[in-house]
Amino acid sequence: MTGFVLGSASPARLQVLRSAGLAPIVRVSDVDEDAVAAALPAGTPPEGVVTALARAKAESVAAALIADAAPVVADCVVVGCDSMLLVDGQLQGKPHTPEVAKARWAEMAGRSADLLTGHCVLRLREGRIVAAAADCSSTTVHFADPGPEELDAYIASGEPLQVAGAFTLDGRGGWFVDRIDGDPSSVIGIGLPLVRRLLGDVGVGIAQLWAVGAQLGADAAR
Repeated sequence: MTGFVLGSASPARLQVLRSAGLAPIVRVSDVDEDAVAAALPAGTPPEGVVTALARAKAESVAAALIADAAPVVADCVVVGCDSMLLVDGQLQGKPHTPEVAKARWAEMAGRSADLLTGHCVLRLREGRIVAAAADCSSTTVHFADPGPEELDAYIASGEPLQVAGAFTLDGRGGWFVDRIDGDPSSVIGIGLPLVRRLLGDVGVGIAQLWAVGAQLGADAAR
């Protein structure tokens, strides 16, 4: 059976995959995102930045699995993702502090921006990487203009501090998104249509992964 390893601590990504019929194993990478981005050649386009970060995360998780001789490396895929919001030509990641979140919303409110999500899929067999595929998805997000009280309450909730672009689509931030043009799952953090294509590129069909999820669910129910 082909296992599916998600190289991310994001509960939103995990929930998207579970709702889509998979049973992911979660392994979090130890990648220094700032260092990876800083090492990229000058002029790397935004799409290249998020894809490089996704690749670094997937490779870090794959290397750890191989080094630990984890049973899953007999046959699995490792998926790494990275999301950033492109506003006025500048990439924005997680704000981390209320002050930064508030400043970003001052730029975004009532406007549109592109949420870029890099994806990398690695196929592992018998303890080595045998195939790889990577790409980026882009979805345009049209933001509402929350009132001061609404925005202060949203930031005080803590939700926007640890998510790319200081907003979510599937949480409280969804109240402040008027519409999107593109794939909603990509905005949440992992684009199902793109991941399906990348899985195909490394020789894995989604039906295989559904079968694994169903089997694991049946085993857990016993």
